Amino acid sequence: MQKALVQMNVQLPLVVSDITGVTGLRILRDIVAGQRDPQRLAEHRDHRCRASKPEIIAALTGNYRPEHLFVLTQNLELYDACQAQMAACDRAIETHVHTLTATRTAPPTPLPAPRVTKKPRDNEPRFEIRTPLYQLTGGVDLTQIDGIAPYTALKLISEIGTDMHRWPTEKHFTSWLTLAPKNKITGGRLISSRTQPSANRAAATLRMAAMSLGRTQTALGAFYRRMAARIDKPQAITATARKLAILVYRALKGELMYRDPGADAYDHQQRTRLVRRLRQRAATLGFSLVNRETGEILEPAIS
Repeated sequence: MQKALVQMNVQLPLVVSDITGVTGLRILRDIVAGQRDPQRLAEHRDHRCRASKPEIIAALTGNYRPEHLFVLTQNLELYDACQAQMAACDRAIETHVHTLTATRTAPPTPLPAPRVTKKPRDNEPRFEIRTPLYQLTGGVDLTQIDGIAPYTALKLISEIGTDMHRWPTEKHFTSWLTLAPKNKITGGRLISSRTQPSANRAAATLRMAAMSLGRTQTALGAFYRRMAARIDKPQAITATARKLAILVYRALKGELMYRDPGADAYDHQQRTRLVRRLRQRAATLGFSLVNRETGEILEPAIS
């Protein structure tokens, strides 16, 4: 559709961020219906559109050639057909999820309030996911873990299920996900610790969730930034995805109710650990650390 518009010198993509949004679709459908007047087409501008009406009029002044209008019409029909197929798929998923929850007893505690309230993305199902997933997992809300949205939780559950007893420990789980390093040791020396390549869909979902944490002021976001500063970003994504996998494993096993301590608490914890190691190392070398602000001598911790 965008290519057909550009070939007609109709620069709608320059004034509308998404031609399949509210304003874009209204204009496209009116063009296909036979309207060519830029003034009339600009009347479809939504109040949330950043471009002004004169800018839209200028962008819609083009050469509406029949062959390109034909291509635009066909591709708009294909877009509508794809949207209809996606809606049918969402209804099938919703029906199946409710079928699975019909045999489960209601959790003893009510569903917690959502961690964040965001508008669902275009490729996400339009039905309410958290409530049936909460019942399906026996009262575990995975969306309380940072980086895991309702649709992400749905994809994870569809891949790993809800019974974590199939993996004896969290190390077995992360190894199955291929998020644990595959250590190669020769002669007592570690020569490689790269993770094994895999097409595991659950691991790919966790990696995508880890990527979304980079700019958040959360403990997991602070962990990702700390790892990215030490190693490269792909390895930091894998390390964060492994930490997410451990949290998911513990939550589904009933061992954890996750509450984000925040980035400041995580940074303080890391600073405390660093100071403790420095004190111990200084003690082994015969030195002491001194707090420059208070003048206090920091004695090494007794281990």
